[in-house]
Amino acid sequence: MPQFTDIALFNYFKWRQKRIENVYNHPEKFQKAILKQILKTNSKTVYGKLHGFEKLNGYKDFKHVPMVSYEDIFLLIKRMIDGENNVLTKDKIKWFAKSSGTSNDRSKYIPVSKKYLQRGHLKCAWDAASFIYDEDPEAKLFADRSLIMGGSIEKLSETKMAGDISGVIIHHFPKIGRRFYTPDIETALMSNWDEKINRIAEITSKQNVTLLAGVPTWTIVLLNKILEITGKDNISEVWPNLRSFLHGGVGFEPYRETFKKLIPSDRVALREVYNASEGYFALQNHQAEDGMLLLCDHQIFFEFIPVEDINSVSPECLPLHHVELGQKYAMVITNTSGLYRYRIGDVVKFVSVHPFKIKVVGREKEMINVFGEEVSVLNTDNALADVCKALNVVVKEYTVGPIFMTDRNKGGHEWAIEFEKKPANISIFEIELDKRIRQINSDYDAKRSHDLALLNLKVHVLKPNSFESWLRSKGKYGGQNKVPRLRNDRYVLDQLIP
Repeated sequence: MPQFTDIALFNYFKWRQKRIENVYNHPEKFQKAILKQILKTNSKTVYGKLHGFEKLNGYKDFKHVPMVSYEDIFLLIKRMIDGENNVLTKDKIKWFAKSSGTSNDRSKYIPVSKKYLQRGHLKCAWDAASFIYDEDPEAKLFADRSLIMGGSIEKLSETKMAGDISGVIIHHFPKIGRRFYTPDIETALMSNWDEKINRIAEITSKQNVTLLAGVPTWTIVLLNKILEITGKDNISEVWPNLRSFLHGGVGFEPYRETFKKLIPSDRVALREVYNASEGYFALQNHQAEDGMLLLCDHQIFFEFIPVEDINSVSPECLPLHHVELGQKYAMVITNTSGLYRYRIGDVVKFVSVHPFKIKVVGREKEMINVFGEEVSVLNTDNALADVCKALNVVVKEYTVGPIFMTDRNKGGHEWAIEFEKKPANISIFEIELDKRIRQINSDYDAKRSHDLALLNLKVHVLKPNSFESWLRSKGKYGGQNKVPRLRNDRYVLDQLIP
């Protein structure tokens, strides 16, 4: 039966691949249709009436609708969580994708309609399978098991649910997909990550897994647990038929060598996906080519702010067909689930325009996101201020970078701090600072849970004037120059720490 299903789906994916090619050969046609559909469908909503959606005729009118951040629409989303309908979208919203917080709250809650799940997130999962079969006809994804690392879900009220977008997707897996998914849905959606990792490892270590997907950090934790259970040297000995690993959420380069050790088989194709709470934006259609194919018919209308205009009060914004090869842009999205001209915060670079392919190259705001923790400068500044006040400590300057995971060692954050008044006990300072960031940022708290992926942060005390000397050495002392607070690499840390 699995072999028959695999053959049938292989033929289906050949048909699907032709449709995908039609989309990326004519992206403007599909983008125009999506925008027209969004405006027409949601013209009678609270937001649609406020901005006159009924009178808007295409992009030339729509571009005058204000661009927004989460903070700008926070109160409207809260009305939806509280049960009000027809606020941002005509579709009834039962589910919200939960991600790291803002100044308003510990977590963000992004509305996710049933239609958006089916025609956006889940549709993209099928497209990913199409790309895999297009390059590897022997992939046999549906001959046995697929393991997708997902988050958990929670109940907000009697009628509203929330969770990591991966958890929401797993909860809504179609029946045909559940037959091939491992572990069971109940285990996959557990909120206790310590117990969850152990159970997934116990179950899947005895199965024939052909596809693996997940954020690199949590995937490393799981794979090491499987090796511990089985006593094997690498995952290729546990899953000899593994053919694909889909990764996303954080930059993969720091983990590439680790995965080569964990999965040494050259038969396993590594493929990047760009899936966020706000939408499934892109995926790597050719594993040997740089960049991810922008998905232009998945319920999202794309716009782009040139990187040099990001901090402008009224930034220029371009539709897809006006972007240029090699240029960097902040991405703005409008979707069928209630987000309009929404700045998601990511900066992308176009590595191809025929078809449109992108790479994520940074964030609009300074942030550390090596492990999927999405810790912002606002988080670190506030946490540090609170702990310094509580412990009677004064900080002059600081910077934060990652301690990268290896195949055997866990990761973390390392702080280089120049104190004006040092803490009496640096260990207590580290514990309290870590605790405060966990209280502020739910994603960091999840990664720190039971020390599974990240260990308690480490503080390195710098000598007086260390930052000044570093700035002088770079010719950046004075004026508007400043020490970078957060980085996703150790460039600054390794120069500051002896």
